Amino acid sequence: SQSEQQILSSKLECVQSIKDGVLAEAKCTESNLVTPFSQKGSGAETQTQSSLKLFQVETETLYKKVATEDLYVTSMLYEREHTEREVTGGEVTELVRKLCLAHSASFETADLFMTLVFELRHLSLEDLKALWKSSSFKCRDNWEPLLDALPSCATEACVVLMKEIIASGEVEEDKVEYFFWSFSFIPKPTSGMIESLAPLLKSPAASQSFFLGVTALLHRFCSIYDSCNGVPAVQSVMRTLGKFLGGNCTVQDSEHLRKMQLVLKAIGNAGLAAASLAPVLSLCASLKSNPIEVRLAAIQAFRRIPCSVSVSDLLPAGD
Repeated sequence: SQSEQQILSSKLECVQSIKDGVLAEAKCTESNLVTPFSQKGSGAETQTQSSLKLFQVETETLYKKVATEDLYVTSMLYEREHTEREVTGGEVTELVRKLCLAHSASFETADLFMTLVFELRHLSLEDLKALWKSSSFKCRDNWEPLLDALPSCATEACVVLMKEIIASGEVEEDKVEYFFWSFSFIPKPTSGMIESLAPLLKSPAASQSFFLGVTALLHRFCSIYDSCNGVPAVQSVMRTLGKFLGGNCTVQDSEHLRKMQLVLKAIGNAGLAAASLAPVLSLCASLKSNPIEVRLAAIQAFRRIPCSVSVSDLLPAGD
């Protein structure tokens, strides 16, 4: 019947020549016969011939020799060659202008933005302040390259400038939050960064992300530097957080309860720096008149404090 008729008939034939275990030549012929409306096997036919031939074999592959003293082990983080020249504020201002003119989704923009981040790291605080005054304009699509680049700069000067921008209230809330969260990812914090940010903790408008960002910065600082508890900037932050606890974490209302939980979470974030607050945390956890949420948060605040400090304070005396 017509329904059983084969519409397409294909055929492939190849002849291969092998010499010394290596394919020397291959010749293939492929034919396709289409017979939708024909009779007795006639129809439209295509034929394709291909030939593959081995011309030569490389007997030796030459590799460029590399001196072993030029090799070194590194992480997978993005690297950029260190520049010996002095970077000026005027050059960075011009770079910001170029970013505004470049297409937002181009490779050029990505390269210019990375250059901006690396060049910001060479500027002093005074140069950065001057740059902020001269470059605090928005591009045509309301993009502000400098604001987006500052959190990736990670120098003390950049952090101090971010703190001053936050305190001035010059930028939108979402950018402020972006600044706060970036503090958690600074690889090598300094005491100057902590000293600069500490006063903002006392602000009534200090958000959850700021508390957690600053204390995460504190934790990284203390994991790098020994005896961080003796650093005045660290002591200042912990005194501020300790005052929120009020000696035993007593709360008056639901709003105060939420703030207490946030502060206890931030203290837990601080890690080794929070060792000085261990006795107060122990009292907060053991006081039965405190809400269960506060008592649990106080216990969780011990999560990064060494056991030698926390266990002796939490366990009851005697057998």
